[in-house]
Amino acid sequence: MRVVTLRLFDSAAREVRDFVPYRDGLASIYLCGATVQGVPHIGHVRSGIAFDVLRRWLAYGGLDVLFVRNVTDIDDKILRKAAEAGRPWWEWAATHEREFTSAYDALGVLPPSAEPRATGFVTQMVEYMQRIIDRGHGYAADGNVYFDVRNLPDYGALSGHRLEDVHQGESVGTGKRDPRDFTLWKAAKPGEPSWPTPWGPGRPGWHLECTAMATSLLGERFDIHCGGMDLIFPHHENEIAQARGAGDGFANYWLHNGWVTMGGEKMSKSLGNVVSIPAMLRKVRPVELRYYLGSAHYRSMLEYSDGALAEAAAGYRRIESFLHRVAERVGEVKVGEVSAEFAAALDDDLGVPAALAVVHNAVRHGNTELESGDGAAAAQTASAVRAMTGVLGVDPLDERWAAAGDDSSATSALDVLVRAELDRRSQARAEKDWATADAVRDRLARAGIEVTDTPDGAKWSLKEPTLKGNV
Repeated sequence: MRVVTLRLFDSAAREVRDFVPYRDGLASIYLCGATVQGVPHIGHVRSGIAFDVLRRWLAYGGLDVLFVRNVTDIDDKILRKAAEAGRPWWEWAATHEREFTSAYDALGVLPPSAEPRATGFVTQMVEYMQRIIDRGHGYAADGNVYFDVRNLPDYGALSGHRLEDVHQGESVGTGKRDPRDFTLWKAAKPGEPSWPTPWGPGRPGWHLECTAMATSLLGERFDIHCGGMDLIFPHHENEIAQARGAGDGFANYWLHNGWVTMGGEKMSKSLGNVVSIPAMLRKVRPVELRYYLGSAHYRSMLEYSDGALAEAAAGYRRIESFLHRVAERVGEVKVGEVSAEFAAALDDDLGVPAALAVVHNAVRHGNTELESGDGAAAAQTASAVRAMTGVLGVDPLDERWAAAGDDSSATSALDVLVRAELDRRSQARAEKDWATADAVRDRLARAGIEVTDTPDGAKWSLKEPTLKGNV
């Protein structure tokens, strides 16, 4: 068991801080999950992958990790889209919640310790509002309940917003004392779902659900709150305000991931540049998509392009090819320990790009060991590669990826055809017919098959085709 020496960039403090768990031996994390209004795209799941790495790294360090990821199953967009489709709002939400679950599962994101739905915590929300009102930070008007932002001295501290510049950007309700106040509870409207409260029937405001769920499941103070940087204001600012207004300590660290962009713009449905998970998985294998989405630093923007995706997939396959070659040579490759360089990279605010550089350096070193005939050394290197890629959630020899990537009938048929070509090449090389040997290799390369000469003979693996058309 390693000692946790992780340092994280805390958005609230605006600096990198040593991570010290609030409770010894336990890391508690809340991640703002999906608003289940439609089919998930790669921008939606990036946070799930980024903070799955955080979770795995903390667990590798010997901590128990309590990880909560919520589901927003009621809000204005869900109600509107369900109505437009002529479907019940709850059926619309449940359908797309399943789509998100399938996407997370396909990409190897560990299931959360708990996955609360907003509609399942209405009682806790009502209690939370009462606490806020009792402490003088909230008020009811016309069946709505609002938070009085002027009554909280440090409102805006997370986002850096000045109170005079605040605009909540929410649908207009009645009875607000100040337009900058935000909504905790929305009064019932005809045809909309509602729940009873002391202030009249209605439904939750967006921000209230997360504060209520996080504190109900993790306690009034917990370690880390995660989410996309687009949530800093107003959502996370208002979560903090609600917690402070109720007298809770809330999160000790705030982590925010960057967007997935296309053409320099945030990927979103409104821009029409959505790349859905089902569509992406027709281009690459799930593990390759995960590798790509998790390869950038979590706080950086990730500019999507087909070329970048193909390059990442090819990089993953180099790791995969090395591990399979070692397994063919020495048998089972066990999971070892991560290298000191890899640990230092992840301890530095989850520096995944630097950690991946360590992995690829190890793969190059391991291939050299294989080529020199030192199978024992290559096996030791491969064990470290398995440990490192396991922390990143992309270990090629992990049961889930090995099973998902095994189409035995297709692979066997392809192997017969490729072996015939390699036998032809071997015969040409024996006869010093270099032109024919090179032609075979080039033809295979154009078909997306990479040939590697080893002491045990030629090996082949799939890679991105370099040329379209006839081969």
